[in-house]
Amino acid sequence: MTMMIAGTASVTEHTCRSCGGSHIDTFLKLGRTPLADRLTSASDNGEQEPAFPLNVAFCRDCSLVQITETVNPRILFADAYPYYSSFSQALLRHSRDNVLDLIERRGLKADSFVIELASNDGYLLKNYVEAGIQVLGIDPADGPAAAAGKIGVPTHLAFFTRELAETLRNEGVQADVIHANNVLAHVADTNGFVAGVARLLKDDGVAVIEAPYVEPMIEHCEFDTIYHEHLCYFSVTALDKLFRRHCLYLNEIKHLAIHGGSLRLYVEKLERVGASVLDQLEHEKSRGIDAIDYYRDFSTTVDKLKVELSGLLRRLKADGATIAAYGAAAKGATLINTVGIGRDLIDFVVDRNTHKQGKCMPGQRIPIRPTEALLEAQPDYVLVLAWNFIDEIMAQQSEYRARGGKFIVPVPTPRIV
Repeated sequence: MTMMIAGTASVTEHTCRSCGGSHIDTFLKLGRTPLADRLTSASDNGEQEPAFPLNVAFCRDCSLVQITETVNPRILFADAYPYYSSFSQALLRHSRDNVLDLIERRGLKADSFVIELASNDGYLLKNYVEAGIQVLGIDPADGPAAAAGKIGVPTHLAFFTRELAETLRNEGVQADVIHANNVLAHVADTNGFVAGVARLLKDDGVAVIEAPYVEPMIEHCEFDTIYHEHLCYFSVTALDKLFRRHCLYLNEIKHLAIHGGSLRLYVEKLERVGASVLDQLEHEKSRGIDAIDYYRDFSTTVDKLKVELSGLLRRLKADGATIAAYGAAAKGATLINTVGIGRDLIDFVVDRNTHKQGKCMPGQRIPIRPTEALLEAQPDYVLVLAWNFIDEIMAQQSEYRARGGKFIVPVPTPRIV
């Protein structure tokens, strides 16, 4: 387990992040890439961006898929972090439905207490506040945390650690529900994070955790979901072992379409493992997801997709087409930098997030503009970098499509829609 040394930019891991085993096999190498959410400004063109190795490995001891480089989290998350969850209407609806379901299922009332780890701009917890339920957000990014405060979501500005959990527990803080959406994979101290959850959870409480699922990543060639913020890519097999190590039990799972295929995990201190978990464990065993052979051909599949996408874009450009992109997302940064999609192919990127507009994509320095730029420029094609929200984007851009504009969806295989 890595303990990040203050001032160290990154550390290369030689043991598993979860079990500490030394039997880890690298099966994908994407080279040195810039940090996916470290947007640049137009004035930075002469400055070299920091780049780090992006290699993916499988642990033969506990089946965890993980990257082997740990970048200092203060570099990743606390320096003008640009991600604000509330800019996605689909994510807002998804989160509200989750909250309303839990209020009903768990019988939450005014005296209940809910904590969210990596609470961002309060996008989820505000639904509890509206229902009169007490909440606390924990997040290290000052911008999103400040935004949460403005909508009535109290937020503790810090990284969530075992030590912070102990401090809060000593202050009498315990939760009926702990949310942790798309954060478990981002944490360098995986065991410390889970131990902290166990410390803050009431004996009859539930931790509701969402994380991208490794199977659709492999099956649909979602290699662009790999970047330095995402340290782990979870299977149910690996998650079950991780939680049991801390006397927590994965009792229920739900499959979600969001983010290209995710799992919602219901984790409790009482062991009552349901059919949804047992069936998925059996499925992973039968598919071989718990063994290295399942992952060996992934690199070849990724290389094929990269060649196809690059070829498509270059053919369109050679025919005189104009091309923009939609979504200054982290996955987009991985895609353009590993495929080599620069300003010779893409004129600009659009994004609804005002905190990203006026900046440039990492590495390739493609300018980011408001979504209105699509109608102003009317490019022939738009490469959808945020393909996980393709339905929302296509509905939002109905006028662009009515004018004859077309979208390019890059995964699982490049296609024009």
